[in-house]
Amino acid sequence: MIFINLIPFFLGLLMGSFLNVVVYRLPRGLSIVWGRSFCPKCKKKIKWFDNVPLISFILLKGRCRFCHSPISWRYPIVESVTGLLTLLITNHQSSITNHLSFFNLVCYLILAWSLIVIFFIDLEHQIIPDEIVFPNIFLFLIFHLVTNHPAFAKASAGRQLLITNYLLSALLSSLFLYLIYLITRGKGMGIGDVKLAFLMGLSLGYPKTIVAMYASFLTGAFLGLILVLVKKVKFGQKIPFGPFLSWGTIVAYIWGGKILDISQKIFF
Repeated sequence: MIFINLIPFFLGLLMGSFLNVVVYRLPRGLSIVWGRSFCPKCKKKIKWFDNVPLISFILLKGRCRFCHSPISWRYPIVESVTGLLTLLITNHQSSITNHLSFFNLVCYLILAWSLIVIFFIDLEHQIIPDEIVFPNIFLFLIFHLVTNHPAFAKASAGRQLLITNYLLSALLSSLFLYLIYLITRGKGMGIGDVKLAFLMGLSLGYPKTIVAMYASFLTGAFLGLILVLVKKVKFGQKIPFGPFLSWGTIVAYIWGGKILDISQKIFF
């Protein structure tokens, strides 16, 4: 029974291995589909048995088999995080029973995997790829049209919910960050963050979008202060905000309901 429950984790590890390919190749303009994995240092192609998630990193002691250059810790971290999130989202979705449970699970897993890619690409390159954000926006527009179809929800109520909740949440979220972008002249926020905020609102709706924004800004301010104190960054220096938006979206999706319940008990 425990092994069956861990199947999503193992599947997530495999997906994490693919996400590592996307994180490395997409910003560099390399093909994601074609070509075997290779060592960034010596360019030797990696054998399949050296590409097993987590296990290969441990057996190789974190070094390339050929040139013995250190393998970035990003690889096992991405694999582990993807496995854990896949397990958490699967368990979370299993508690929601409806006719579209599997469809919901697939859409939100794709979102979570995409946010992992955005997290690490923005962290390293300070860019949020449109190739990741726009397909997800399209996916969730389709998602809401399907879930609000008369076969699964009341037609009038469904269409109204799509417009007044999810689309409005997306527009207000992106507008809020766009105002910050204008006020700071791009130093406090980037256009990529504005697009990602639209996806956040579209996927979460109200009130979870507020939880996501709060978690993003709170975490960003806290870590930013720590980095300034330890002199890793200078005060006023731009810090990628995409990782915090990604983190906030995932937190709100999985734990947003519980956070809202606790907040109501404390403040109301």
